[in-house]
Amino acid sequence: MSFKVAFIGAGSIGFTRGLLRDLLSVPEFHNIEVAFTDINEHNLDMVTQLCQRDIDENGLNIKIQPTLDRREAFKDAKYIFSVVRIGGLEAFQTDVDIPLKYGVDQCVGDTLCAGGIMYGQRGIAAMLDICKDIREVADPNVLLLNYANPMAMMTWACNKYGGVRTIGLCHGVQGGHWQIATALGLKKEEVDIICAGINHQTWYISVKHNGEDLTGKILEAFESHPEFSQTEKVRIDMLRRFGYYSTESNGHLSEYVPWYRKRPEEINDWIDLGVWINGETGGYLRVCTEGRNWFETDFPNWLKEKPMEYKPESRSEEHGSWIIEGLETGRVYRGHFNVVNNGVISNLPDDAIIEAPGYVDRNGINMPHVGDLPLGCAAVCNVSISVQRLAVEAAVHGDDLLLRQAMMMDPLTGAVCNPKEIWQMTDEMLVAQEKWLPQYGKAIAEAKERLALGNLLPTKDDYKGAARIKVKTVEEMAQDREASSKNAVEADKAKERPAEVK
Repeated sequence: MSFKVAFIGAGSIGFTRGLLRDLLSVPEFHNIEVAFTDINEHNLDMVTQLCQRDIDENGLNIKIQPTLDRREAFKDAKYIFSVVRIGGLEAFQTDVDIPLKYGVDQCVGDTLCAGGIMYGQRGIAAMLDICKDIREVADPNVLLLNYANPMAMMTWACNKYGGVRTIGLCHGVQGGHWQIATALGLKKEEVDIICAGINHQTWYISVKHNGEDLTGKILEAFESHPEFSQTEKVRIDMLRRFGYYSTESNGHLSEYVPWYRKRPEEINDWIDLGVWINGETGGYLRVCTEGRNWFETDFPNWLKEKPMEYKPESRSEEHGSWIIEGLETGRVYRGHFNVVNNGVISNLPDDAIIEAPGYVDRNGINMPHVGDLPLGCAAVCNVSISVQRLAVEAAVHGDDLLLRQAMMMDPLTGAVCNPKEIWQMTDEMLVAQEKWLPQYGKAIAEAKERLALGNLLPTKDDYKGAARIKVKTVEEMAQDREASSKNAVEADKAKERPAEVK
């Protein structure tokens, strides 16, 4: 069978290459068309060289179509993967550093909190333009598979305002599933789960082994586990107080709620610095910066290494290829997908983007009714949904009042900052990110005027955060090439489980 798959943001080495391997590990897909598009010609060229080499070494007669013209890439595409990072690391730096001046200490800053909200403003502005091109030139039944964060906001905007059927995909459920099985001393395939909520705040509301409900035994298992008891203190505390384990990593989760990062002197009590995702200040920004620098420096050696193998046992658990396989071949796939709620979770709003179990076959993507989340879990999700809704509407309409309200309603930002500080911080972030925020022209001009007047609230301009680690130089990374190359691949998305776990 033949159809066209396009990747936008294809210059992201780890994710693009891995997703392509997954797709081409399906025997029926050995004749598909593949197009890559990115705004960075240098990155696009490097990733295309690597992926084409993988294709050739696996004996497939597929020639990647790399192009800076996204409309050319989208033309007649049936499936489009979005792995964009609007503003790149330059904008990401301001997502982390400006809030830090006001005491908002983020580990990641790409989903909620001040950084995630601004990431959404940039991403939604770009995605609405991208969706226009998709509507005009892609296959009429095109499916947009969104891997870009902030997942819920981006997927919400594409479905409501972009006019493109969009599903959001994340591997957090798989990672937590593996953790739960490991804590219980079981194999992952032996543990049956139902996980529901919103992206990065999805809850394992049912955990069973051979029909026995083990949900009530998870807390003791995590508290007594020698590694997880140290690396997942926030998740364990949330489990202790809400009764259910959450999908997201310790560092991610700590910045979505108001309790664990609001007092600098307490942050280190809740995090672990062995791996960035466990809570390091600006940890994701650091590994992404190191990964980019290393890939650009070491690229010639990447071409000398063994190519990826396109075979079933090498395929990852990322949902994208499995969804396309189900739709095209009829083989049934069960995964957890981010979709418009429409009553799937009955005590979350219908317009929200929820994450819940779904089934895929030739008939489409079908989401069974989950019903009510436990009240405490629903309450946590509903706070975040309110922030997401405000942020989406702000981004679509260029409404800086809604943007400021989103910042005020954000749990951690609101716990750390008072309203005047939030207003000033938002001014700073709007001005710093002006070139990626075309919808905010008037608001940015007014923000510049206010900042130019002086008499500003004091900020901690030299504050580095409670747990920041220095970015390694290329020379330092060269001392351990294997670890640096692994980091460059995985910097696209955080892993919560060993890479080879299936």
